[in-house]
Amino acid sequence: MKAKEIVKPQIAIIGSRGYPYVYSGYETFVKELAERLVNSGIDVTVYCHRNLFLEKPKKLNNISLVYIPTIEKKSLSQFIHSFLSIIHACFHPYDILFVVNSGNGPFGLITRLFRKKTMINVDGLEWLRPKWKGLGAKYFYYASKMAVRFYDVIVNDSFAMEQIYLDLFNTKSTVIAYGANIRYSQNPLLISKWGLHPQEYYLIVGRLIPDNNADLIIEEFLKTRSSKKLLIVGDVPYEDQYALKLKRLKDERLVFTGYITNQTELAELYHQCFAYIHGHEFGGTNPTMLDALATGCAVIALDTVFTREMLADGRFGIFYSKVSGSLSHLITSIEEDQSVPDKLRKHARERIEQTYTWDKITRQYIKLFLTMMNKKQIEQA
Repeated sequence: MKAKEIVKPQIAIIGSRGYPYVYSGYETFVKELAERLVNSGIDVTVYCHRNLFLEKPKKLNNISLVYIPTIEKKSLSQFIHSFLSIIHACFHPYDILFVVNSGNGPFGLITRLFRKKTMINVDGLEWLRPKWKGLGAKYFYYASKMAVRFYDVIVNDSFAMEQIYLDLFNTKSTVIAYGANIRYSQNPLLISKWGLHPQEYYLIVGRLIPDNNADLIIEEFLKTRSSKKLLIVGDVPYEDQYALKLKRLKDERLVFTGYITNQTELAELYHQCFAYIHGHEFGGTNPTMLDALATGCAVIALDTVFTREMLADGRFGIFYSKVSGSLSHLITSIEEDQSVPDKLRKHARERIEQTYTWDKITRQYIKLFLTMMNKKQIEQA
């Protein structure tokens, strides 16, 4: 092999629901990254949940697809699928196995036994999320601890998460953020479907689970005398008392839409809102906040180390705390002085262009893959 020859690696991506099944953050991530990787000449295979795909082409958009079965149980489906996928991948000549989700941490022992090069994107603080109680929380902490032991490279999507992994597990990680695509308004009339008018509503987007704090946001909003509406986009795909309690609240200013799968409609709801209110508490770089910035929203965010990082300590958003009255006072103040949200809208997309474009993120992953390949070639020499 010539000294200057660059050998582009064969990558297997494991741990999402598959491609092009865009369902949540990981699936969007896999779609955006995989498509750009193959356009750069890198061989990509994505492992898919067999039961989620009626049609099962072996290749789509130059991305190779492998369909692996799993059991139909919410809490175990993803882990069983990842376990079987990793075993399958170990018997194939991939140069690097790229795994997403810290819950797959213990499976790194399998790749170690097969001497496969591995990378894992560990996402956020899963063990602190209220939805994982007892054994669930303990498992995610254990899984993250195993990930740093068995995987060759740990990827975190924020510098705040990098520090947490350094403090908790004494492990350095590579920071590569999540991404978003810049968008502009295409059809303002789409929001009339919900009886809305531009700039006359606040927006929440996310699952109705405790760690997204929709209850806090709604409670604080209802304290105000605002004539605007509060649009709550999202739900949970199962019967849940927390979500049911929220949806039973009666106030003419509250609008619950449930899930919105039409991405054009959702983008327009971002575009036309007076402000996007972010309540997500755990995790690194949050996709919904990136979408808000990418569509030009004024962002009001719960004050955490993660939102501080994303909004550059207040240059691209304003913060509230969980203290009673904090958010309601902020809502009142920005309605009295609308120059604040106007300024935030004007500069929101600059944050994406600076740090969070998918093209930039793909270049960072390619650099990391090539570094791992170079190390592998040195070890095999």
